[in-house]
Amino acid sequence: MVYGICAALTWALDTVILSIALASSTFFSTELAIALAAFTSTFLHDATSAVFMFIYMALKRKLKVTWDLLKTRYGWWIVAAAVVGAPLGMTGYVLAINNIGAAYTAAISAFFPAYGALLAHFALKEEMRWYNWLGLAICLVGVVALSWEPAPDIPGDWFVGLAGAFVCVFGWGTEAVIIAWGLRTAEVDDENALQIRQTTSAVVYACVLLPILGGWAPTLDAAFSDAMPVVMAAAVAGTVSYLFYYKAIAQIGAAKAMALNITYCAWAIPFSLVLLGSIPQVMGIVWAVAIIIGAIMAATNVRELLTRSHEVEGAVRELEEH
Repeated sequence: MVYGICAALTWALDTVILSIALASSTFFSTELAIALAAFTSTFLHDATSAVFMFIYMALKRKLKVTWDLLKTRYGWWIVAAAVVGAPLGMTGYVLAINNIGAAYTAAISAFFPAYGALLAHFALKEEMRWYNWLGLAICLVGVVALSWEPAPDIPGDWFVGLAGAFVCVFGWGTEAVIIAWGLRTAEVDDENALQIRQTTSAVVYACVLLPILGGWAPTLDAAFSDAMPVVMAAAVAGTVSYLFYYKAIAQIGAAKAMALNITYCAWAIPFSLVLLGSIPQVMGIVWAVAIIIGAIMAATNVRELLTRSHEVEGAVRELEEH
């Protein structure tokens, strides 16, 4: 659970720092730069993260293990998860940040654990109880209420930002379920899976998306601009967040890891206040909290948590008697 909370904290920090980078004049210098800001910034973010992961795995002498994993079917499933979660999900996330800001993006994308729990119910045959379905309904109500009316003082187009946030929900929820399936086997290690994920994202952007979109010119401009150090700072926070997140998935499962991870939308509010001076609307905070509560209800096995709690209490009593 500590891994999940740390993943949420560092991802909230990544979100706010990335919004600072996206506010740089570099991403508004030309019409093409504005149109492709989500793609160029996501590529730079994930490519930097891939480099950090390469250095990290080299220091741990695990590069060969990653290469051997890529020769298995589990490795290619992780590649598939990476394509869905990184080029698709992350682009939607950055597109949302660029249009509706970090706080609203964090709140709406917090719906992904509920979607992931629903997908796991059908794909992995994970049981969903009545309170899980109730939590899913609360999430839907919260997301609709939050997105029903455009918020004032947003940096871009409200509905484009909403579309990006929902694409992000689909990508991240699907990715977590695929990764959880892979991590059930002894062949897949969470750190190797993350290295494959970040490297796959960078390669797909570099070799497919940017050439198709004609995005290499604005990407190189951004890479050599004053915005790049800020993107790198966001990538550091993002890499640490994913290390925690994948460890949480490996140890407590996808549903619980996602439930803990979505608390980043709550942490993004104070980070936005401190780093950006952004004061959220009261109802925005209320519905963000509702989404968090609903997502946790949708992704958590209450009976298992209560059983674990009783086990801990029994162990404590036993220690006290001895």
